[in-house]
Amino acid sequence: MHHAGIELGAKIEIKWLDSEILSDFYIAERMFSDCNGILIPGGFGPRGIEGKINAARFARERNIPYLGICLGMQIAAIEFARNVIKFSDANSSEFCPKSKNLVIDLMKNQCGVLQKGGTMRLGAYPCKIKNNSLLHAIYNKNEIFERHRHRYEFNNNFRSKFIENGMIISGTSPDDLLVEAIELKNNIFFIGVQFHPEFKSRPNKPHPLFLSFVKNSLQNQC
Repeated sequence: MHHAGIELGAKIEIKWLDSEILSDFYIAERMFSDCNGILIPGGFGPRGIEGKINAARFARERNIPYLGICLGMQIAAIEFARNVIKFSDANSSEFCPKSKNLVIDLMKNQCGVLQKGGTMRLGAYPCKIKNNSLLHAIYNKNEIFERHRHRYEFNNNFRSKFIENGMIISGTSPDDLLVEAIELKNNIFFIGVQFHPEFKSRPNKPHPLFLSFVKNSLQNQC
């Protein structure tokens, strides 16, 4: 984000929050009251997940710019499934494998993998961008290449339910099998991406996702 701040002539102030303290939604409301945008980065494990879900809910309901990276996209999907589609037990098999609504699940080629080191989806992959989406407006391209580092994916069994309820699947693998990006059209900026834009951002060339996120956050200043 600092790279985008340099480009836009803005001093970026990052408020780091321990998501474990956000497990109460009303605490989340108070903690985010002075924030102009919310970013949830990548990560692993169940620690602080409920607080991250509350952060995504706050951003969605209050129309605050939101950027979810990798786990941050998965969090946005879980929150949307719980509070919009009304699957109250929606979750990821990484955190709650017994849930009946695993909107995020283990990639098929990861099932049965016991040696975890170096077995994730790693490296650059192509992403096909949906026309007339915010993602397309940001990149101004029909296809991009972005770098990945994850083991879990959006569960396609739920794709139609998400679309019916207003979520846009704005980025997919070229064969349309993997969801790479989601967004909400009625929010000023609400995007989750499965890839890691930070890997390609530079001080003299900020990544377009960070640039757009910071622009919208500046316009949303308290």
